[in-house]
Amino acid sequence: MAKSVLYMQDADTLKINILMAKTKPSLLLEGETPRLLDEWQVAPELWNAVRFAVDKRRANGRFILTGSVIPTRTNDMHTGTGRIARMKMRTMSLYETGDSNDKISLEKMFEGKENVESKSNISIEQLAFLINRGGWPAVARQTNEKIALATANDYLEAVANEDISKADGIEKKPDRVKDLLRSLARNISAEAKNSTILNDLIKNDEALSQVTVIQYIEALKKIFVIEDLPAWNPKLALKLQYAQLPKDILSTLP
Repeated sequence: MAKSVLYMQDADTLKINILMAKTKPSLLLEGETPRLLDEWQVAPELWNAVRFAVDKRRANGRFILTGSVIPTRTNDMHTGTGRIARMKMRTMSLYETGDSNDKISLEKMFEGKENVESKSNISIEQLAFLINRGGWPAVARQTNEKIALATANDYLEAVANEDISKADGIEKKPDRVKDLLRSLARNISAEAKNSTILNDLIKNDEALSQVTVIQYIEALKKIFVIEDLPAWNPKLALKLQYAQLPKDILSTLP
């Protein structure tokens, strides 16, 4: 989609980019549009600069801002309402990776236009591999299954050892993070309370508190590892819909 790209985290230009964002961010916006600002949250000043440029140019689709973590908001950061649309990007589906035979459409099923019978060309063993591989584009393109699984495992290690602590600047124990992810995976798409998660964890960590569990969960949300699954209650009274709690689910980890 982009016609030009600025990689904020390029080691050769990172310090210069950050300095430029603080002094004259408009220079970083120069380039053919749509212009992609990758990992823009490294320099939060870019947000307001983009917002101002959108107002000034009065044209749609001029910039694409991508980031792997939720940026820390500053007091002077504009909401972006009316100028910047937010879109959450998830990992690829089996259809997108080419692993699905695309024989059944859920949309057409609900419309009553599709035969619900189809034979999958994926074996049980292959399906187990795909679940563990995950849907990250770089992994999905990997033809060597051992390397693909190793890459997914490396991602998990990075989350536990580094990424989660960077989310809020608070150091976290890697083993505790892994235990938490195991518990979340065990309770995926279930209405598990924080106390349920805590009970799973205190078996190996008696000093753990519910406050700490919540802190870890919020950090995982900030780096897009988990997200709340909204309750689905069609045709119920509005009051009952609000009474249903969302669920924590793993959104990216296999």
